[in-house]
Amino acid sequence: MAVVPRAPMFVASAIVNSHWQRTTFTANRADISQLTVTSFSESFDSIYLDLSKESGKCRFAETGFGWKPSNGGDTFTLDQTNIGGAQWSRAAKGYEVRILQRNSGIIQLDGFQQEDYDRLSKVFKNWYSTVLENKEHALRGWNWGKAEFAKAELIFSVQNKPAFELPYSEIGNTNLAGRNEVAVEMSLPQDSNDTGTNGQLGGARGKGKKAGGGRDQLVEMRFYIPGTTTAKKEADGDDAEDEEAEEKNAATLFYDTLIEKAEIGETAGDTIATFLDVLHLTPRGRFDIDMYEASFRLRGKTYDYKIQYESIKKFMVLPKPDEMHCMLCIGLDPPLRQGQTRYPFVVMQFKKDEEVTIDLNLDESELQSKYKDKLEPHYEEPLHHVVAKIFRGLANKKISSPAKDFITHRSQYGIKCSIKASEGFLYCLEKAFMFVPKPATYIAYEQTQSVTFSRVGGAVSTLSTFDITVVMKNGAGSSQFSNINREDLKALETFFKLKGLRVKNEIDEDANMLAAALREQDMDDSDDEVVANKADRGSADEDEESVDEDFQADSDSDVAEEYDSAHESSGSGSAESDVDADEADEEEDEEEAEEERPKKKKKTG
Repeated sequence: MAVVPRAPMFVASAIVNSHWQRTTFTANRADISQLTVTSFSESFDSIYLDLSKESGKCRFAETGFGWKPSNGGDTFTLDQTNIGGAQWSRAAKGYEVRILQRNSGIIQLDGFQQEDYDRLSKVFKNWYSTVLENKEHALRGWNWGKAEFAKAELIFSVQNKPAFELPYSEIGNTNLAGRNEVAVEMSLPQDSNDTGTNGQLGGARGKGKKAGGGRDQLVEMRFYIPGTTTAKKEADGDDAEDEEAEEKNAATLFYDTLIEKAEIGETAGDTIATFLDVLHLTPRGRFDIDMYEASFRLRGKTYDYKIQYESIKKFMVLPKPDEMHCMLCIGLDPPLRQGQTRYPFVVMQFKKDEEVTIDLNLDESELQSKYKDKLEPHYEEPLHHVVAKIFRGLANKKISSPAKDFITHRSQYGIKCSIKASEGFLYCLEKAFMFVPKPATYIAYEQTQSVTFSRVGGAVSTLSTFDITVVMKNGAGSSQFSNINREDLKALETFFKLKGLRVKNEIDEDANMLAAALREQDMDDSDDEVVANKADRGSADEDEESVDEDFQADSDSDVAEEYDSAHESSGSGSAESDVDADEADEEEDEEEAEEERPKKKKKTG
C-alpha cells in the first residue's frame, strides 16, 4: 500500500514523566559467543549501550564490535555482516553512533568525544564498507512537522531535519485517542533496578525491554494528524497494474501503519483463546479479549490495550449481590493508562447463566509440556468460570474470592455502599478489603491501623445506615465507605475482630446522644405546635427514607459515570460510546424494583 500524504502532520506530546529514552533495537541478533579481536582494533571507554545505566568498554575490529560493562556482566557482540549503516550525531552524553542492522534493529552507542569521529569513520569505511553519516537534528523546538515510517523507527522531521527518532521496539501500545489523534505508549522497564547490561536479552534490552528508568521517564506521546490521505492498493483483478485509490482518515492510516510496523498486534494464529464483546466496568466499555502465550489484549472500538501476564498482581472472582452477575477483577502493576488516567484494576462483568463452549488453540504436545494440570483442551461451562480458569493457567496466578467467615444479612458477600459519590460493592476477602467497580480500591488488612464505625449525619432517618472509615498505617491516609445497611453492623464488627483489626464503634454513643437531644426538644415544644407540624408535613414522614434511597440508587452513580466518561474520552466523545446491554438490563431491573415499591402518597393542600 502506497501512502501519499496531503495534509501537514503535527504533533503534541503529553509527557507524564519527562525522561525520554530515545532508541533501542530488536532482538534476533547474531548468536556470537565471543568476538575475535585481531591486532587491528579500536577501543573506547565510558560508552553506554542503548542508554544503559552503566558504562562499558567498546571495541571495534574487522569481524565486528563488542561491548562489555565496566562492573562486569554479559558481553554484547555484533558481527560485521549484520551492520547495514551508521549515523553520528549529538546525544545526551556527548556524541553517539547509531548502528542500523540489516534485520531492522538499531543499536545506540553513546558517550563518544568529538575527536573520535575521524577514527570511527575509518573503522566503518575500511572494515564494514559503510559510511558513518553525520546527522544533524532540528533544534528549533517546533512541535509540528512530518512523520515518516523508516525500516526500524518512526522519524519526526522539522524542515527536513530529524527532530527525534522513535524506534518501533520502544513502542508498547498505540490507540486512537480521537478522530485526529493517535496516542503512542512507550515500553516500561520491568525492573527499576535493571542496569540494562544483560547481553542475553539482545544487548542492553530486547523488544519490550529497557533499562530501569530514572525518576522521570517518557511514557506516552500523542500525535495530532489532521485531514485525509490517499491510500493506493492493488485491485482484485488479474491485472497487477490495476490499483484503486482510497480516501482515508490520515490519523487512522497512521495508526494502522504503526501497528503493523511496531508489530503490536499478534497474528490470529497465535491466539490461544478469544472472548468477544465482554462488558468491562473499569475501564468502562465492551472489549474483545485475545489471550496469547505471554500477554492478553483488550480490543475496543476506541481503545486497545496489550497487557503482559507479568503485570498481573492480583486476580479476584467476586459474585455480585444481584445474584445474576459475577465480576472478575484483575490487579495490574504497572496500571493501564488512558491519557492521564490510570487503571490499576480491570473489572469485567459476566452473567452467571451464560454458558460457553471453547477449544483452546494449543497442540496436545504443547498443552502437556507447558500447561499440564493448568489448562484443559476443551471447556463447556459458565463463561466466567472459563475466563477465570484460562487466566489462572496462562498467568499462573492464584484466584482470590470473598471470605467465607462473613456474609451479609441477605446472605450475600458484597455490601452495597459508596465512596464519595460513586456507588459500588465492598467485599471482605481473606486478606484485604476490595471495593468495586469504580474507583476500584484494594486495602490489605496488614496495612490497616484501625476501623471506625460512625453515624452518617444528624438526621433520624440516617440511623438506618452507617459509615466505615479505614485508617492506614504509617500515615498513608484513609478510606471511607458510606451508606452501609445498619443490619450488617454486627456481622462486620465480628469479622474485623476475627481478623485482628482494631475496631471502634461510635454509632451507639451518637445514637444515645441524638435520642436524648430529641427528647429534650420535644419537651420544649407545645402540643399545638406538634399538631400543626404534623398537619403541614402530611405523609412526608412516611416517605423520607424512601426518597433518600432513590437518591443514592440513581443520581449519584449517574453523575459519576457522566463525569468519568467525559474526562476519559480525551475530547473525542467516542470513548464511552459503546452500548452496554448488561447495564441496560440492570437499569430495567432497578426500574421494575422501583415500581414494586409502595407508591408515595400525594400531598394535599
